Amino acid sequence: MDLITSTDALSAACSRLAAHPFVTVDTEFLRETTYYPKLCLIQMAGPEPADAYLIDPLAEGMSLEPFMALMADPNVVKVFHSARQDLEIIWNLGGIVPTPLFDTQVAAMVCGYGDSVSYEQLVNDLAKAKVDKSSRFTDWSRRPLTDAQLTYALSDVTHLVQVYEALMAQLEENGRLSWLAEEMAILSAPETYQADPTNAWKRLAGRLRKAREVAVLMEVAAWREREAQNRDVPRGRILKDDAVIDLAISAPRSIEALGRLRSIPNGFERSRTGADILEAVERGLARDPATVPMPERNRGHGNTGSTVDLLKVLLKAVAEKEGVAPKIIATVEELEAIAESDAADVPSMHGWRREIFGEKALALKNGTLGLVLERGRVKLRAVSAA
Repeated sequence: MDLITSTDALSAACSRLAAHPFVTVDTEFLRETTYYPKLCLIQMAGPEPADAYLIDPLAEGMSLEPFMALMADPNVVKVFHSARQDLEIIWNLGGIVPTPLFDTQVAAMVCGYGDSVSYEQLVNDLAKAKVDKSSRFTDWSRRPLTDAQLTYALSDVTHLVQVYEALMAQLEENGRLSWLAEEMAILSAPETYQADPTNAWKRLAGRLRKAREVAVLMEVAAWREREAQNRDVPRGRILKDDAVIDLAISAPRSIEALGRLRSIPNGFERSRTGADILEAVERGLARDPATVPMPERNRGHGNTGSTVDLLKVLLKAVAEKEGVAPKIIATVEELEAIAESDAADVPSMHGWRREIFGEKALALKNGTLGLVLERGRVKLRAVSAA
């Protein structure tokens, strides 16, 4: 099979695909040694078997402008499976998020295929085909690519055509296209892919309890994120997570104090990087503790633990009844928020989720809805006033 290695050939392929109502898309990339994923291959296919293409973004002189134009074409639906990483790559390279968008993994959850259903399972169930996974973990940056790699890569988008068509038929039949639209709006938002260094601390803050520690964490984590972005290396190459936490807790203010931390490599404290870290620590210590946004503590303590347990049972019962994956209705964190407050501002208390689950959750909390067991299955029953 041919591999597109010129901008002219890519432009011709994109022009043909733009004539179709949808195009399936996948990418192969590497990110083990970089901060930003390195795009190594693009796969696209249309509804017609002849319209299936493999594009080499590493080819000399290749411009991805025709591909980006297709991704931005409002008349062509872009179909991905588990789209987030692919969309991140396209955003980083072209500054756009493909729209309109259809993620078959999310659509499958809406159609009751369970949480985070695999591509292989959908291909097996909906396309009645098998996926050869032998080339999945190969080095996609090496050239030339083997026939086995190319065959595997192309099958990712050709099978996806049938998966998409089958899921669309189900969504139209059960009237849930609007449910999917809410999820796609989140995936299509540019802010989903903007790695803001000032937010890097949130991923690590769970173990910290003091405002001073969080303040130092905010500065050190932001410094590390900027360094990783500027050098295009994984953030762990700059500083491991454990070291960032140690710095937040100990807040060293001298080269000697920094050198005493076991998580800091020997000699690190006397490098330019060591000086940058000490400056970040000082910025954190200079913050007014009253203005530090403390991370939310785990909910579900005190009197809400039993309520959360009941809400989990309700969620499972509603998901089974509606034929929807529980994860797409509500997360555990959302259940904990609902247990604490009837006015919880979480996704499961808005839109279609509130209609099928949120209102029932409030009724269960307030004693007007009960759960009963009938023949091994949980059923919902209205509770009459005493």
